[in-house]
Amino acid sequence: MKITAAVVAERCGPFELRELELEAPRDDEVLVRVAASGICHTDLICRDQWIPVPLPAVLGHEGAGVVEAVGSAVTKVRPGDHVGMSYMSCGSCANCLTGKPMYCLSFGHVNFGCTRADGSNAVLCPGEAVHGHFFGQSSFATHAIAHERNVVRLPPDLPLELAAPLGCGVQTGAGGVLNALRPEPGSSLVVFGCGTVGLSAVMAARAAGCTTIVGVDPRPARLELALELGATQILAPADGDVVAEIQALTGFGANYTLETSGVPAVLRQAVDSLRLTGVCGVIGAPAFGTDVALDVNGILQGRTVRGIVEGDSIPDLFVPAMIDLYRQGRFPFDRLVELYDFDQIQQAASDSEEGSVVKPVVRMPRAA
Repeated sequence: MKITAAVVAERCGPFELRELELEAPRDDEVLVRVAASGICHTDLICRDQWIPVPLPAVLGHEGAGVVEAVGSAVTKVRPGDHVGMSYMSCGSCANCLTGKPMYCLSFGHVNFGCTRADGSNAVLCPGEAVHGHFFGQSSFATHAIAHERNVVRLPPDLPLELAAPLGCGVQTGAGGVLNALRPEPGSSLVVFGCGTVGLSAVMAARAAGCTTIVGVDPRPARLELALELGATQILAPADGDVVAEIQALTGFGANYTLETSGVPAVLRQAVDSLRLTGVCGVIGAPAFGTDVALDVNGILQGRTVRGIVEGDSIPDLFVPAMIDLYRQGRFPFDRLVELYDFDQIQQAASDSEEGSVVKPVVRMPRAA
């Protein structure tokens, strides 16, 4: 079938709308008519090859839409269902089989390889190899082929343009708090970076009962929004020594910190801001090969630094939980979303990079 997709042809290149062909779903696959897709930091750093992916490629990994067809072996969803799409996993490695698909031993290949597991591709372009299957979906397109494992059934009354960012950015921040760090009621959490991931973490910390929630970001508008969404204090790096300020606010340092910026110097601050036995969760993704320097003696005093992928989330379980919190008014992630038409995707990406919007979501044209 013919589809329209946003293609990145070269490193740091623009998103260009092209007409492509898409194969029918295989036995274990799902054809989704994409209604909306969030633009995530990971899309942009893959476009720029911080994380190398094969180009030209159709990116996009926060898709939501309506199932149009399913393969013969699919039982999870059926045509007409509303679904969100999230990360892909192999389903058969030791980590997948023990309930940790976000740490799938084939995570790099099945999410960043831009092919099916067998090396084939459902996205076709005569005369040129264009890669699909980014995060098992490539949702910057009017239609996407996903796998039964990485689709999540959604309630039909939830707007699909709101559901889209639940598949990665929002679940990464919220899950980083609720699934990975699991702060105790009354504990303190400092979030470094108040973008989609960081602000989702702020909202989750409030839902979890943290009583000291500090947002750190250089942008005044982001800090103001953090206060509105649950932060009890805010700090701008330009205003002074962030670590000293956090120590003063919390007494002995924070119980938990979450680093979402991907800047090594900020990660050092996040670790140094911990109290003894505190835990720093690392989410921000810099370019491959980036090193960070930490004080070994500080780590020896019981502090923990741990990486977090996709918020330690199993999407089939965590996406419905976030939707329930949203409906209860306890997780207003809709405050982060700014909508764009699909043909404005390049502008949406630019606005995201400039920081003028938190979570851009592109809406695909409605089916005739």
